[in-house]
Amino acid sequence: MSNIENRPRSENILWESGALTQKQREALNGHKAAILWFTGLSGSGKSTIAKSLEEKLYNCYKTHTMFLDGDNLRHGLNGDLGFSSSDRQENIRRTAEVAHLGAAHGQVVLCSFISPYIRDRNFARSLAPEGRFFEIYVECDMEELKLRDTKGLYAKAIRGEIGNFTGVSAPYEEPEIPELTVRSDQQSVEEIVEIIVKLLKSKNVI
Repeated sequence: MSNIENRPRSENILWESGALTQKQREALNGHKAAILWFTGLSGSGKSTIAKSLEEKLYNCYKTHTMFLDGDNLRHGLNGDLGFSSSDRQENIRRTAEVAHLGAAHGQVVLCSFISPYIRDRNFARSLAPEGRFFEIYVECDMEELKLRDTKGLYAKAIRGEIGNFTGVSAPYEEPEIPELTVRSDQQSVEEIVEIIVKLLKSKNVI
């Protein structure tokens, strides 16, 4: 893991390795570990795609997966964080560490987070071995997002009732060189899932 030795840590502690290595866990699971990082604006379909992919991986490939969703983690682990730039950074830092632990235990970890800043997504990438982190940009036209608005969040943000809302009153930095870009306003969930499965096969993850 490339960035393990350089990131902040508490004093006077040592890493306690488990009894099994990641390779042993991968051999037991029958597939390699990986982190799939779904990024994009709110309502773009990140979690819908990730969950559909998880179901496909389980049913067809018996893949051991872990699903991490931004809203879910804010119910617990990240429940003390708001939506300022610094809080968003900490939100992704904690999430990246959890994803790293999941992958170290042989899982294919599916992370669904707006994660608007390139620096934070790069940090998440830095914790994974080369070739085991897949940044998947779920792109969607803003007008389509406003039309979907299933939670009514865009309408509230436009009226000024929600501050620091990504894409309206807070920035989103598009991925520079993602492993994959999909268009949820032009492609079906099923089409996108098949594209991701082909990518994982081509990289010998499954």
